[in-house]
Amino acid sequence: MTQPAAGEPDQAAPKGGHKRRERTGTVVSDKMTKTVVVRVEQVYRHPRYEKVVRRSRTFYAHDEAGTARMGDLVRIRETRPLSKRKRWKVVEVIQSGQGSPPGSEAST
Repeated sequence: MTQPAAGEPDQAAPKGGHKRRERTGTVVSDKMTKTVVVRVEQVYRHPRYEKVVRRSRTFYAHDEAGTARMGDLVRIRETRPLSKRKRWKVVEVIQSGQGSPPGSEAST
């Protein structure tokens, strides 16, 4: 096997042979150190009733650099278990959100 060149990201599949899953979602909490909670929403049409159904699931993701903030759109990738609930890692911040939750501004 060849090693990736210096500075080139390692995109090879892990030893198990399967490709690591990636999801895109919104950061709903950044209160923990090096951890963010990401909500991934799935929108689909119900096969029988044709109604648009929204389902969401939350993932705990490792954010080593601490770049993701609340409201940001991020891409997360599956990784080895990092703690009891963390099995994902933040790959990149796709779009910056509003930063603070609504209603947290000081009222005058």
